[in-house]
Amino acid sequence: MTTLDNRQYQMALEAWITSCRDFSALQSLVPTNYVFKLSSEQIQWIVQRNRNQEFSVEIGVYNNQLIMILCPLDERGQKLFINDFPYSILSPLSQDITLTQTQQYVVVNNAVISTDLRRIDNTSDTSFPVYSKPMMAQDKAVEAIEAWRNEGANWFYYECTEQGGTRIFNKFFVPSSNINPKNDHDEAPTSIVCAFGLKYSDIYQRMMVTLIFISFYGMNEGNGSITTISNTYDWSQPCPPFRIAISDATGI
Repeated sequence: MTTLDNRQYQMALEAWITSCRDFSALQSLVPTNYVFKLSSEQIQWIVQRNRNQEFSVEIGVYNNQLIMILCPLDERGQKLFINDFPYSILSPLSQDITLTQTQQYVVVNNAVISTDLRRIDNTSDTSFPVYSKPMMAQDKAVEAIEAWRNEGANWFYYECTEQGGTRIFNKFFVPSSNINPKNDHDEAPTSIVCAFGLKYSDIYQRMMVTLIFISFYGMNEGNGSITTISNTYDWSQPCPPFRIAISDATGI
């Protein structure tokens, strides 16, 4: 597992903040068809150390490559003091991936028999699947990923030229369930692909960048309940604008 010591970690954060002011540097560092990949070792590392309902991933530049750094949080949501920071390098996919969404329906047939054993009612009810946070509908995930691939460079150009790079993300707050979701077999993901996505925020009235987590398991079967099974998770919060503070402005 590749890690950074504290000095390398700080230098990586500072290099990204500097790059956010240079559109040419961003074009080189962030191909919009590249992704981050987390191994089972990295997944277990953050699961074992994180003490909060969320953890954070910070963006840095190391050896002229964009990296995503795993940072566990304590019970209060503060970053834990650690000596080594695991990271993943933004890189191309080696093979096609499948975004899975299985919708399961339950049909309940009711027959009512009277006291003299005659049928007096016959109904059929269908229970439809419902989505619950942080699960993301497959079509929305694909739409966000494609929007980033097609418009990510334009997004960076606008943020650099019009905003001086100050609104470009330097970290994301991620629900812990994105890397340790509850599934029918209590099975941890064997790997995760993290793709950038672009979606519109009604609150901020502009396009926002998110991270979409695509988990892979040894098996993924339903249990017949009324649910939607998916390997795609969203709801990561970019900073800025979320939880902006003086320390966040420098990426530290």
